[in-house]
Amino acid sequence: MPNHLIRRLAILGAISIIGIVFIQALTLIRSYDLEDKEFDQTVRVALYQVAEKLAIANKSKLPKQNLVQSLSSNNYAVNINDVIDANILEDFLYQEFEARGMDTGFEYAVYDCQSQDMVYGNYCKPGSPESTKESANVLPKFDNLIYYFVVGFPSRQNYVLSSIWQNLLYSAITILALIFFVYAMWVILQQKKLSELQKDFINNMTHEFKTPISSIMIAANVLKKDPAIQKNERLSKYGQIIIDQNERLNEQVEKVLNLARLEEDSFKLKFESFDALEVVQSIVQSEALKLNEKGDGMITLSGLSGAAYINADKLHFTNVIHNVIDNALKYCASVPEVVIQISKKEKNLIIEIKDNGIGIQKEHFENLFQKFYRVPTGDLHDVKGFGLGLYYVKNICLAHNWTINVSSQPRNGSIFTITIPYEK
Repeated sequence: MPNHLIRRLAILGAISIIGIVFIQALTLIRSYDLEDKEFDQTVRVALYQVAEKLAIANKSKLPKQNLVQSLSSNNYAVNINDVIDANILEDFLYQEFEARGMDTGFEYAVYDCQSQDMVYGNYCKPGSPESTKESANVLPKFDNLIYYFVVGFPSRQNYVLSSIWQNLLYSAITILALIFFVYAMWVILQQKKLSELQKDFINNMTHEFKTPISSIMIAANVLKKDPAIQKNERLSKYGQIIIDQNERLNEQVEKVLNLARLEEDSFKLKFESFDALEVVQSIVQSEALKLNEKGDGMITLSGLSGAAYINADKLHFTNVIHNVIDNALKYCASVPEVVIQISKKEKNLIIEIKDNGIGIQKEHFENLFQKFYRVPTGDLHDVKGFGLGLYYVKNICLAHNWTINVSSQPRNGSIFTITIPYEK
């Protein structure tokens, strides 16, 4: 993935995180405010009902204004304007709060106009078997009232928070997800950095290899053409080994370079119209000569007889066919036999490359075209390579909008099918 795209994703991710956190915080604040207002209204209605019951019990009249007053968010004063029986008051408070499902604890006190103190305090918990007979905290006095009682809710904030526990849970999950997202982005950036370092190292290494490979090739060809070397069968054989191994090393370096160009998107396909059948025929002839020199193996071409023109990059098309055939020849436990069949179907050119190799188990199909992936062969490592051939093949097919499929069974060979749109 290009660096500029990663930066854009990181910026968009950061903006999204800030937006989510802001919306979540705003939602929590609004939920808390709504629950707090609902609590306040419930308390005021309950205290109004308590005041009415006390007025009925005392056969008195309630003030028409400022019946329930609030000095702070946790304390409420109820102006009775008559003597208050504390025992009756506690019962009424229990009844009204329990009737409204308020299970938070409360404390109350009654104002004594003679001593000018808050007297007879108690802390109560609706739903409890019995109240805790403890003296109440110091509750505030209301200077403008004479006969009144005060009710306080020391756990009001916890009660309101418990009412929005679902929102708190969702917020916690969201924050946890955001933390994982930030960590994942950090890991991605670190991995990207390491990947770029690895890619730069491989590119530099392969480019550095090109010069000595070329020098070795020139020197080996000069030595092989020397009359004295040609007369010595042993030296001539060693010279040919140097040339063959140097060519093999050069092919591996070219694979790595092509892979680097693919990943950097720096390669450009040079489209041209050419006869695909003619190119495949030349590849088959070249591979057949190599097999004949070694004295084992066979490669044949069948199917289409006429020309099949396609619009593609000729070099990469040739490399794709070479790579698939090379795998077919390498991964064979006996004498290799490769059959290439070309046909036309629904304006598509179908190239099937069939071998009699060791085959591939179905569970390896998914990773077969992954970079550096090689099908496990147990403790045997007689087939050398980087695991880049089929990765290169897959990417070239994707760049051309071709499709490549594989079917195989262990010990029964494999069939690679490449589908290419053709011109005529």
